[in-house]
Amino acid sequence: MTNDHTHGRASGRVARIILAAACGFSAACVGIKTSGERDSREQVQKVLSKYRPAEAAPSLPRLKSGASPETFVRYAIYKHPQVEAAYYEWLASVEKITRERSLPDPRLTFETDITKVIMTLMPGLMMDFPGPGKLRAAANAATAESGMKYFQFETAVLQVTYGFKKAWYELRLVDERIRVNQEMVTLLQDLEKLAQSRTEVGKGTLQDLLRTQMEKERLQTELTNLRDSRQWFVTQFKAALGLGADDSTPPLPRALPSSPLSTSGDQILAVALARNPRLKAMEADVRRAEAALVVARKTRLPDFALGVEADVKASPVMVRPSGGMTLPIWRDKIAAEIAGARHLEGASKARLSNERLTLTVEVAMKSYQYRESTRLLTLLQNSLLPKAKQSLDVARSGYSTGGTDFINLIDAQRTLLEFRLAEVEARIKRELALADLSLQVMGVPPSGAPILDPTRR
Repeated sequence: MTNDHTHGRASGRVARIILAAACGFSAACVGIKTSGERDSREQVQKVLSKYRPAEAAPSLPRLKSGASPETFVRYAIYKHPQVEAAYYEWLASVEKITRERSLPDPRLTFETDITKVIMTLMPGLMMDFPGPGKLRAAANAATAESGMKYFQFETAVLQVTYGFKKAWYELRLVDERIRVNQEMVTLLQDLEKLAQSRTEVGKGTLQDLLRTQMEKERLQTELTNLRDSRQWFVTQFKAALGLGADDSTPPLPRALPSSPLSTSGDQILAVALARNPRLKAMEADVRRAEAALVVARKTRLPDFALGVEADVKASPVMVRPSGGMTLPIWRDKIAAEIAGARHLEGASKARLSNERLTLTVEVAMKSYQYRESTRLLTLLQNSLLPKAKQSLDVARSGYSTGGTDFINLIDAQRTLLEFRLAEVEARIKRELALADLSLQVMGVPPSGAPILDPTRR
């Protein structure tokens, strides 16, 4: 009786020891960080201090009348959900590194033999150990993926900045078209009075008056359409700032500064190849594919399991160690795993080469658009517009004295209108090409953007 009682207490102690060891092991175990994981978490902290200080949304700047363009850009970056989504995807990819380099959870096991009574009672602990190098290879793949996600976050910052500038320029273009058309309607009203006065004294014809009225009505309809379309552009402008339909419409910023393009196409391409975040994301994807190929090759290696069980019913208590290993015998499956990873590596390298080609074409195209619009703007401002104004003045003076046909006067008016609208469009097109080159091609971040220093990322 005493021996049974003593044995029961010993068995209980063993069971409690195993359970406590499992609990303590679970509570105290922390994996060893890889160098890539440490670097990734340091990068997160640097961006976090700007974008989400104290893990809370930063206070947004106030969008008041006359605020600087930089204020609006900062508001768009910190408010827009596209940037926020890319940010959290990057953070999730960094956490994946920890999961990939960690050992599998230990297993608490239980075994018993029962006839008419319980013969054995064996609690135990079992631990799985992946084959040599598998965890590090998986962590390297996850690290490369997190690098790709970071550059997608940086791309989102630049895209939102460009989206704001594009929306602002397009809204300004509509406003300029409204202004020009309104001035031309006023001019046509003067011409209508002139044609009417000449008709009344018998020096003009009813056809002249009707032509003036038709041209004025055409422009008034165009003006109505432009004013109607403005609300759409305002909605687009709000969306570029991350504002919804229920949010109040902010005032427009001061004119966005324009900086001339002083570098050559070759210099622009060199900067783009060194800094473009889309290209950097592709390069990180190649590193991820290369690491995934290493992971696939390590499927040839077996995984191991070690454990221990204690028969608490035995006297004395019997300890039973155990071990096991997987047998990677399915050679066709392993070969397919490796071949698939190799094909994905080839695809990622091809995408990188394609992105470089695309970037080269974008540099050439956007540089040409900038030069073309600059030449057209110079031509319009220095030559065509002054001559068109002079031509209209001459035609108007000639018509009032009877020396010019009315059709020539209307043609002069239309030419001036076309040139003034072309000047507005050329100016906006040049600024959009410059913004696209700077932000989306060369990857130059706006001031105060929550991204890493390009020289240290």
